[in-house]
Amino acid sequence: MTTVSVIGCGNMGSALIKGLSECDGYEILAYDLDPDALESVDAYCSTTTDLTEAAAADVVVAAVKPKHIDDVLDSLELEAEQTLVTIAAGITTDYVAERTDATVVRVMPNLAAETGDMAAAVAWEEVDEDVRAMLDDLGKFVEIDEELMDAATALNGSGPAFVFYLLEAMKEGAIEEGLGPEQAEVLAAQTFKGAAETVLTSERSVDELIDAVCSPNGTTIEGMEVLWDSDADAAVGDALAAATERSKELAEDATDE
Repeated sequence: MTTVSVIGCGNMGSALIKGLSECDGYEILAYDLDPDALESVDAYCSTTTDLTEAAAADVVVAAVKPKHIDDVLDSLELEAEQTLVTIAAGITTDYVAERTDATVVRVMPNLAAETGDMAAAVAWEEVDEDVRAMLDDLGKFVEIDEELMDAATALNGSGPAFVFYLLEAMKEGAIEEGLGPEQAEVLAAQTFKGAAETVLTSERSVDELIDAVCSPNGTTIEGMEVLWDSDADAAVGDALAAATERSKELAEDATDE
């Protein structure tokens, strides 16, 4: 049994708690000073307002915003045999490691942790087995060099919002063509889910999969011609670039302070 404490029960912290609560092998403790935040997760784990109690876990997850990371690190007293997972955008492993005796692992997760479909990027000096098991249980993860974490923050951290935006655009387009809002939302969401699963399980490239859907003179190729002639790919790239740049700015702000 791995003991895991999650410090901060906002959107991401709550998603991690709810996802882990569906997995075997974890004893979960949530810490927050906001009673409403603790109430939102008390059906999934134990809760506390005592940081010393939260600091006793095998794995301590600092699920707080970058501006609050210093307050958490200044208050936490961890031992070398413990692991501290930080998910704060822009906050480097070195910055955190200087302030704790614990092994530091930097992870960029996303909200799909709640349903076990999380995409995560992890940077570590060596594999931490407890964290590896957690990430496996919550979805899929990739190991990256720390200098690439800003890009990963934009892709899988911010990326769900970009996908929601595109999903909503497809939904609204279908409504314009006559489908009801609920029908359009279910079909759009399931289409995104199925397409993503196909990419993950198929040996074919994305371009090959597009070709597989595009029958000559069919409906799909007509729609794809519109997308190929548009700036849609450039707009998505610009969104990722903006999010990446903001992650870098957060790192610089933390260093300056």
